[in-house]
Amino acid sequence: MDEERALYIVRAGEAGAIERVLRDYSDKVKKAFYFKSFEPNNDFCLLKLCEGIFKVLIKDIPTTCQVSCLEVLRILSRDKKVLVPVTTKENMQILLRLAKLNELDDSLEKVSEFPVIVESLKCLCNIVFNSQMAQQLSLELNLAAKLCNLLRKCTDRKFINDIKCFDLRLLFLLSLLHTDIRSQLRYELQGLPLLTQVLESAFSIKWTDEYESAIDHNGPPLSPQETDCAIEALKALFNVTVDSWKVHKESDSHQFRVMAAVLRHCLLIVGPTEDKTEELHSNAVNLLSNVPVSCLDVLICPLTHEETAQEATTLDELPSNKTAEKETVLKNNTMVYNGMNMEAIHVLLSFMEKRIDKGSSYREGLTPVLSLLTECSRAHRNIRKFLKDQVLPPLRDVTNRPEVGSTVRNKLVRLMTHVDLGVKQIAAEFLFVLCKERVDSLLKYTGYGNAAGLLAARGLLAGGRGDNWYSEDEDTDTEEYKNAKPNINLITGHLEEPMPNPIDEMTEEQKEYEAMKLVNMLDKLSREELLKPMGLKPDGTITPLEEALNQYSVIEETSSDTD
Repeated sequence: MDEERALYIVRAGEAGAIERVLRDYSDKVKKAFYFKSFEPNNDFCLLKLCEGIFKVLIKDIPTTCQVSCLEVLRILSRDKKVLVPVTTKENMQILLRLAKLNELDDSLEKVSEFPVIVESLKCLCNIVFNSQMAQQLSLELNLAAKLCNLLRKCTDRKFINDIKCFDLRLLFLLSLLHTDIRSQLRYELQGLPLLTQVLESAFSIKWTDEYESAIDHNGPPLSPQETDCAIEALKALFNVTVDSWKVHKESDSHQFRVMAAVLRHCLLIVGPTEDKTEELHSNAVNLLSNVPVSCLDVLICPLTHEETAQEATTLDELPSNKTAEKETVLKNNTMVYNGMNMEAIHVLLSFMEKRIDKGSSYREGLTPVLSLLTECSRAHRNIRKFLKDQVLPPLRDVTNRPEVGSTVRNKLVRLMTHVDLGVKQIAAEFLFVLCKERVDSLLKYTGYGNAAGLLAARGLLAGGRGDNWYSEDEDTDTEEYKNAKPNINLITGHLEEPMPNPIDEMTEEQKEYEAMKLVNMLDKLSREELLKPMGLKPDGTITPLEEALNQYSVIEETSSDTD
């Protein structure tokens, strides 16, 4: 049996033999996550094997033997049943020592030790994730502070990305499992600037202004190692900032703006593969959701001198009678709106559309980016106007229903009637904000039927607008829309051919018969409580019809003249 043979060699063999037997054993079980056997003493062998490995690790053995021991320990630590001998303070300290987490002043100069550090960090990740005892010991041993110290040693060292990656992963796990560590990382350990600096290093950012970085669109993609480090840093930063959407200190505001500028850079670069790029951007979106909305103004920036010159050149190349087309070409080529660079917002919009096209996992994958775009639009006028131009351009063709088609507007309108309440609410809220929370504007783009849920929840079924203030510039309707408007069905939101009136050819007796038949059907549904007549209160919210009528009666009585 492999476990018994390995245990025998670990207990009695010399370093070379231990290394060989553990390497062979790890090759056989490296893909296992659970260790099952029909032998009754198999669990006992695994536990004793773990204990034997720790006894070997405290000896003066070659680095290659240490790596073999740690590889087997990492594999065994995937199974919670095997973690009992691991979760002791003494054994945790052995791993901390091998991971260079106990040494404050020791620099990372010995390249030969790097594999040992990486394997030790991998073991700690598995153990902390699977063992509550290890999680408590992490607090007692102040593991978060030790990880931050190790991270500072290798912030500017690109050739030790594996160490950074697993250091960051362990920080993420600790901050995920312990809310106290989030606060410690944020305030005591200065985790926000530290992790932001890690992102700057991974992206090789060169600052051209306080909150603006140089973007090389023709540069090479991020390497796999840099991408993995960046993703782990983004996940750790999310935990650190999860409760930080309100800012009260000027220093905090500056730090969040720096982080937002780094995230803007993140959105404008690509990873080694399309899937890695999407994962990178997804984590950036999640983190941007934690940034105070007042600090998100750095996602857009004024044009540089070079971009301004390029804009003038682009316009001059077009005929003088093509004014409208000039604006379109400018937006499509450089994503500029009102003199502001909108590349990052356009990336967010494209990311949102890709998530809609996936057709699944909307709550986890789509709602974060929709919420982010909604808050940006509500707080920043230029972002809202740009998104309105991209998502809700002036209506020209109104022959199709708003939910039919392949444009972003069509896709979002379809989501307004989605079965998931959270998804339909945020999709409707986004379109409502783009319409400056004006009911008449929303109905123009979506139709009353699709918007009824939002309007009922907001108490706006009778019309009006939301509570937030927006600029008073009015939308301009196209000639096509103005001509078709009288014939547009307000419920469906599209142009319908006039339908013949079915009662035109009825006699008066037939009309009366059909009317009474309808009244009786409604009365039966109401008495059996299958249908409940509802009405609108004066404030626009829905209420049972009797209550609504009573409220209107009270209003009329109080407003009538009494001499």
